[in-house]
Amino acid sequence: MTRTFRGGIHPPDHKALSAAKAIEVMPLSARVVIPLQQHIGRISEAIVQVGDRVLRGQPVSKPSGPVSVSSHASLSGTVKAIESYPHPLGQAAPAVVIESDGLDEPHIDFAFNSKYMSLTPEEMKNLIADAGITGMGGATFPTHIKLMPPQDKPIDTVILNGAECEPYLTSDHRLMLEYPEDIVHGLRIIMKVLGVTKGFVAIEKNKPDAIAIFSELLKNDGQISLCPLKVKYPQGAEKQLIYATTRRQVPAGKLPMEVGCVVQNVGTAKAIYEAVAFQKPLIERVVTVTGAVREPKNLLVRIGTSVRELIEYCGGFREEPGKVIMGGPMMGIAQFTLDVPIIKGSSGIVVMSRGEVKEYEPQECIACAQCVDVCPMNLMPTLIVSYVENERWDLAKEAGIMNCMECGSCAFVCPAGRNVMHLMRFGKFMVQEMEKAEKK
Repeated sequence: MTRTFRGGIHPPDHKALSAAKAIEVMPLSARVVIPLQQHIGRISEAIVQVGDRVLRGQPVSKPSGPVSVSSHASLSGTVKAIESYPHPLGQAAPAVVIESDGLDEPHIDFAFNSKYMSLTPEEMKNLIADAGITGMGGATFPTHIKLMPPQDKPIDTVILNGAECEPYLTSDHRLMLEYPEDIVHGLRIIMKVLGVTKGFVAIEKNKPDAIAIFSELLKNDGQISLCPLKVKYPQGAEKQLIYATTRRQVPAGKLPMEVGCVVQNVGTAKAIYEAVAFQKPLIERVVTVTGAVREPKNLLVRIGTSVRELIEYCGGFREEPGKVIMGGPMMGIAQFTLDVPIIKGSSGIVVMSRGEVKEYEPQECIACAQCVDVCPMNLMPTLIVSYVENERWDLAKEAGIMNCMECGSCAFVCPAGRNVMHLMRFGKFMVQEMEKAEKK
């Protein structure tokens, strides 16, 4: 049975550009920039100084609070600076700049522990926290926090997200083709930590090769099931994935643990396996580089490598770029410089040519309600946007604007070319400002 959710859209996927490209290891950079903020939560605190020699996998920062994670050197070399540096999220942020010594000397030997499944859940959780793992699907929530649900929120189901519904991106697809066993090992670790006996691997049906591999891998498994999903955006969004997989609905403003679920990306599961079985920190990830580049690729990249280097390694721009996006074209962030580093949540670099970047002159709303039809959160974007345009933040809040997950489906279908997503995002910001003012 193919499962899905209400609403959603079917944008052209453009995945054929890179889907057949096996993961390729990118050569070491001469310099990496390790931001101290690569996660949701408090910025981490640097624990190295300028001039220090660091080794691959060595911590360069420590958590500054419970919702925070450490960062690690992704190669060996010398700390050249600890300074503010352009960040993929659009602002400057503190970062540790490391100049490579070309040796790539490891901090420890990262030897395989064949008895890793005999570790206690607490020991596993500590290794995951020490590895600095965050959600690798883009949200970058600290993974160890997801594995610490309150006692009054019992978890009975773990879902691995292999939907990869964003157009262009194929990094998760390639991971599922090339490292399926590692992903399943990671899922078993998550299930042991949470004390769960039911797991799902959810994959969209536009990846039949991955579905075939996991179908064979899990055919005699009594605890983990394969869940084929309808091809639709945003099928990989957490709440939509939970509904499609379990038919449970996460209440507005609540987290998946409210319905007994934990969702992790397939890349995160692989990183968890490597952390627990090898004590390997999160210092590299697979990144799809695609669109208007000469040679689209799926690259295994060290954290801190610049976007510029990735594009150059893929042959440079195929034609004049109009936009360079970190992430997918629907929810990714357009970059203002190519000198930003790859971070833990960087799933892809999508280059849109000048001709592909559409510029619209927004028109008046024609009340067609297409945005209402496609909204996966059952909101009324046309109504909410009218409140935002009239600065009625109170009414926007009442209409549910804070439940918007900013998937962009509304803007994609709008025949009037209105900046629906921009206005929804701005409205959410203003509602938060209103709430802050009310607390004073």
